Amino acid sequence: MLKWIESTGKSEEAAVEAALQKLGMDRDEVSVEILERAKSGFLGIGSTPAKVKVTYEAPDEPEAAPVPEERPARPAAPVREEAPEAAPEEKPVPPVQAAVPGADDERAGKIDAFLTGLLEHMGAEARPQIRVDENGTYQVELVGKDLGGLIGRRGETLDAIQQLTGYAVNHGQSRRVRIHVDAEGYRAKREESLVRLAHKVAGKVVRYRRNVTLEPMNAYERHVIHTALQDTPDVTTYSIGTEPNRRTVVAYSRGEHRQ
Repeated sequence: MLKWIESTGKSEEAAVEAALQKLGMDRDEVSVEILERAKSGFLGIGSTPAKVKVTYEAPDEPEAAPVPEERPARPAAPVREEAPEAAPEEKPVPPVQAAVPGADDERAGKIDAFLTGLLEHMGAEARPQIRVDENGTYQVELVGKDLGGLIGRRGETLDAIQQLTGYAVNHGQSRRVRIHVDAEGYRAKREESLVRLAHKVAGKVVRYRRNVTLEPMNAYERHVIHTALQDTPDVTTYSIGTEPNRRTVVAYSRGEHRQ
């Protein structure tokens, strides 16, 4: 179920960050629409804050949280355009258990139990390895063989697994935790590819002084593009369209605010 909130700030980025802090979510978990851009006014008089609309997915309240015994259905990946990515290598399944960061870490135990049940239901020969980084985010690496099916086209199945895990672990909790799920280092490889694409396109935008609209991307991928170009002179980025066909525009600009 889609929900949304509105937020304000001195800049678009500040307004988005305020919304993320309130929701306890990452930028790649939401879609942002700029309702009003910040205006500085004259000598500080008449300035107005930026206003954004942040849309996110939330589970239907009446539904019970998924548990491993119920074996949730295989997540369905939306159809989108292909993008070049490295083919996953086959690896034997190592006899590892979840790297739970502390015997009393209940969340890590829930993540391990949920993903173990989900992966078994999907028929995947993989197991989760879990650690908590310095920001308190639960970093989950799926290890095993034939992981291409768990990654999906452009990481769509991996995104669905991550969302399901987040819903199952955070449902009914007063404090949300952030959970990132990866397999074979896919997200890092994809991010590197997107950063290279962003700089290549930005060069063309500045050279020819013409805007370029990229292919449809999910919220995480658009965030990578925005971040990669946020300090690039004479270039600004913003998003247009609706999910799942929302696109990032790399535009020629001279110091305009960025989404």
